[in-house]
Amino acid sequence: MPKPPLRPEALARRIFRGADALESGLLTRAQLRSSAWRPLFRGVYADRDLTITHRLRCLAVSDFLLPEDGVVAGRSAASLYGAPYGADEAVEILTPGRFGPMAGILVHRGPVPEKDVTRRVDGIRVTTPQRTGWDLARWLDVVEAVALLDVMVARGAVSVGALIEYAQARIGKPGWGRLLKAAQLVDPAARGPHESRVRVRLVLAGVPAPVVKYVLARDGRPAVRLDLAWPDHRVAVDCAEIPASPLGGDWLVLPASPEQAATGYDTLVRDVKAALRARRPRS
Repeated sequence: MPKPPLRPEALARRIFRGADALESGLLTRAQLRSSAWRPLFRGVYADRDLTITHRLRCLAVSDFLLPEDGVVAGRSAASLYGAPYGADEAVEILTPGRFGPMAGILVHRGPVPEKDVTRRVDGIRVTTPQRTGWDLARWLDVVEAVALLDVMVARGAVSVGALIEYAQARIGKPGWGRLLKAAQLVDPAARGPHESRVRVRLVLAGVPAPVVKYVLARDGRPAVRLDLAWPDHRVAVDCAEIPASPLGGDWLVLPASPEQAATGYDTLVRDVKAALRARRPRS
């Protein structure tokens, strides 16, 4: 029976720099290459038993690789404030100096005033929520930026008012208008990024802003919660992976599952506009 790889207690369930483990004598080079450890970045390892999350990858970058004047930023910062982001996605950093390239890290270059930096999340040096919003608006299209900001606002990391104030204090600087536009499209009632994307694409296409999570009460029947609704027109959009059963009666519910959205939004935009025209409120 093969002998299990050496796992010193000092390294158990930890992230560590390989050079430090070698220098201290905890591991040999052969032991460092064993199945006990998972390489995260160049020279940085994790115990194989650790669940690798994006937050853990941000922590590894912050502890071992981040330049002194650098900061975790963008989608990685948003993930630290609660927005979803894949565990294996590159960690985004912002630094005024030179860094990398390095596999697994996406580097943005630019100044980082200390007032835009905090360590409130696990001691990680990360952009403040307001600065994160500004960077998201600058680096992503408005749909993707709003999808992340919806979650950040819903989690209480930042308010729409704070985002608008941050943008207005930077009038004339690159990105201030993009942040203002994104902030004005935020709706923290959204159930998730897919629903946010559907809502924002409809609004940008000229569809009136829907009511998010509209509760439709029926006499003697359980209330129905509609993802996106135009109550005066009795039209709704269902963003679930598996569309709900038709409401029947006088409501029209259009499906917009992730699979359907993957083919594009043109058909949905056309169908919603047609339904709203055909179902104008009764005078």
